[in-house]
Amino acid sequence: MRLDSPRRVVVTGVGLVSPLGDGTSLTWQGLLEGRSGVGPITRFDATEYPSRIAGEVPDFDPLKYIDKKELKKSDRFIQLALAAAEGAMDDSGLQIDEAAGSRVGVIIGSGIGGLPLIERTHEKLVEKGPSRVSPFFIPGLIVNMAAGQVSIRYGARGPNSAPCTACTSGLHAIGDAYRQIQYGHADAMIAGGTEGVVTPLSVAGFCAMRALSTRNDEPELASRPWDRDRDGFVIGEGAGIVILEELSGAVARQAPIYAEIVGYGMSGDAYHISAPQPEGIGAADVMRAVLEDADLEASQVGYINAHGTSTELGDSAEVQAIKEVFGAHAYRLAVSSTKSCTGHLLGAAGGLETGVLALALHHQVLPPTINLEQPSEDCDLDFVPRKARPTDFEIGLTNSFGFGGSNGALLLKRFSN
Repeated sequence: MRLDSPRRVVVTGVGLVSPLGDGTSLTWQGLLEGRSGVGPITRFDATEYPSRIAGEVPDFDPLKYIDKKELKKSDRFIQLALAAAEGAMDDSGLQIDEAAGSRVGVIIGSGIGGLPLIERTHEKLVEKGPSRVSPFFIPGLIVNMAAGQVSIRYGARGPNSAPCTACTSGLHAIGDAYRQIQYGHADAMIAGGTEGVVTPLSVAGFCAMRALSTRNDEPELASRPWDRDRDGFVIGEGAGIVILEELSGAVARQAPIYAEIVGYGMSGDAYHISAPQPEGIGAADVMRAVLEDADLEASQVGYINAHGTSTELGDSAEVQAIKEVFGAHAYRLAVSSTKSCTGHLLGAAGGLETGVLALALHHQVLPPTINLEQPSEDCDLDFVPRKARPTDFEIGLTNSFGFGGSNGALLLKRFSN
């Protein structure tokens, strides 16, 4: 389908699975309450690890979403994606029949994919030999299989892919899905991110990089973006999936509409494999790019759901970038990090946070940055500290940044005809 002008794209469903709970309502309510989902690691014995805390999804039962015989075919990141996709589809009410299947696609990203299955299978290989490796090993771990399994479940035969861009994966997935609808390649998309790597090897790797918080005795206080006592991010798991639809189709079926996506930007730091560019140049580039894509002025943005991971360099670089792009308006807009409540969901973060931004626009309330007691001297914006804030805003921006200098940003607008 060739179009003379891009089509409008709206969010009609939100499905969230996070350390605050299995389900959108539990996650959203936890954010509004300013509750932390961080606690001691239970998925393995972390006694000897420098960081022994994580944001694990509480009481997650994959059998609610997958038949027992199918479990061995899917790693945890796939199970989390199926749970979030079910929540989003139920929320949206989208029905995909045979005729519509080719016009509905799936793009779900993950930064790491099936590491838990790799770890378990390697142990089995060493202990019992190659004949004991399951034929479902490869299909159960590859990054694109979350999108594959979701598409199979719902009969979505349209565009299908899986960005793997570290902690930007979920946001890139939604941005790419937005483009598919905007330019007529699909009428609806199931999109977002998923991650489930609270594992011995993953945590050991991030510990070796000295990237994780070691506030083990006070896990609920460990994720503290922009605070002068922040000491690293808290690893988390979960999934965030949204349903995107072309506006006229959503209106015709009287779908719930949470927000409209109006811009998507990408950039690269071209600086370092893991550290952010200290002055936030790549982050500033991506925010300029998304504003240009949306044809909006910086002064029109009322809220930023920031990347805000609770690392010393990353938090400061993002603040510098916001000041560079927004100038004096940086001190008039609100900025918060929901990672203060959930920890950092890695490749799922952008999916979760886009869903949260859509809910914030719909309900006109800003989720807080908890644990912000004494902001660093260079972190002097309005970070919505400690308590959710009812407000009146029309346009919100969300940022995601990943290892390798991969940056993404989305602009969402309060929906109006």
